[in-house]
Amino acid sequence: MSGRGKVGKGRRGKDNLKLDRRHPDHRSLKGVDITEIVPTGVITGDDVFTLLEHALENGYAIPAVNCTSSSSANACLEAAAKNNSPLIIQVSNGGGVFLAGKGLKNKNASAIGSIALAVHVRSVARFYGIPVILHSDHCAKKLLPWFDGMLEADREHFDRFGEPLFSSHMLDLSEEPDEENIAICAEYFKKMEPMGIWLEMEIGITGGEEDGVNNEDIDPAKLYTTPEQVYAVYETLSKIGDMFSIAAAFGNVHGVYKPGNVSLSPEKLLDHQAYTKKQLDSPLERPLFLVMHGGSGSTDDEINTAVRNGVVKMNIDTDTQWAYWDGLRVFESENRAYLQGQIGNPDGAEKPNKKYYDPRNWVRKAEVSMSTRVGVSMEKLGSKGRYPVSDDEVPLIGSSSPITKMGGARCENPQKGCVMN
Repeated sequence: MSGRGKVGKGRRGKDNLKLDRRHPDHRSLKGVDITEIVPTGVITGDDVFTLLEHALENGYAIPAVNCTSSSSANACLEAAAKNNSPLIIQVSNGGGVFLAGKGLKNKNASAIGSIALAVHVRSVARFYGIPVILHSDHCAKKLLPWFDGMLEADREHFDRFGEPLFSSHMLDLSEEPDEENIAICAEYFKKMEPMGIWLEMEIGITGGEEDGVNNEDIDPAKLYTTPEQVYAVYETLSKIGDMFSIAAAFGNVHGVYKPGNVSLSPEKLLDHQAYTKKQLDSPLERPLFLVMHGGSGSTDDEINTAVRNGVVKMNIDTDTQWAYWDGLRVFESENRAYLQGQIGNPDGAEKPNKKYYDPRNWVRKAEVSMSTRVGVSMEKLGSKGRYPVSDDEVPLIGSSSPITKMGGARCENPQKGCVMN
């Protein structure tokens, strides 16, 4: 997209404090055309900060959809282009294993598959004309080898191209004591910050079950994070950098069911903002970047309240999983008589059925259904229409094309930025 989103390196560096949200001369992004300051394709570093800051200051959030295949990732990209919306594509540990192939018996399968998804998304995202944050989802302490593998890929990509492979990673050490949780996050953030990788962390526990982590029987009190806990995170991580967000629990649940008598309380997020603002004596009404987990099944009012209180990213998985399946379910139901054999259907005993069982037909129906559901989330979160897709032609091969970038020369000085020939 020529001419779009031309942002210089180091927008928030020491030489330009007006662009630091904590500086009194900070330039607000409220009402600013995001297409002029954030480029298309997978974004990293300052561009991620700018996009999320724009969301925070303009009152919208970006859907983060778990993807387990190139097909589901493409469905999300299609939704973003149709709805003129930025997008977050994320992969879980289990999703990474599936992407690598369930038949692959390798201890690094989760990292291998996650990297494979990242390469695919990087190869096609820019052609959809919208900005994409490439993110990895919940990483518990026992899954840190997966995290390390992705960071290794980030470092290799950074050394070659001046930017990491992924835009963002999440550490979910919420089951550990707060002190240990924050300390490990700080340790990893010190590795990530120089590469311009956003860190999402969780404090307080999301209920329900997802990707093999079961918190259905958790103490309900742990489903609500306190303002003091949130500020403890901010106090530690802000000394390292400003590219981080906090998933503070407010009764969130993975799935579309509710645990016991616990209810979702997004109004508590405003307490976190107010407490941190007071501690910092900050001029900002919303000094924190917050994240909402367990977004599937939430009411419109709950979502709107969460976004008003500083949520810039909402995870969605259960609803999009169902949508993907539902597209296939409807196709099978409508064409069942043509799916019972390679030859023979109501039109004749020798009539072929290839056009029905060809995966490109029924997988496509799943994609369309999922894409439609992602679009619903974009509308609910207010991200729809924020990034109108340009009609500019994107070069297939060229100095700025993803194909050149994936196979280009090594960047000699990534700290100063790279120009690929």
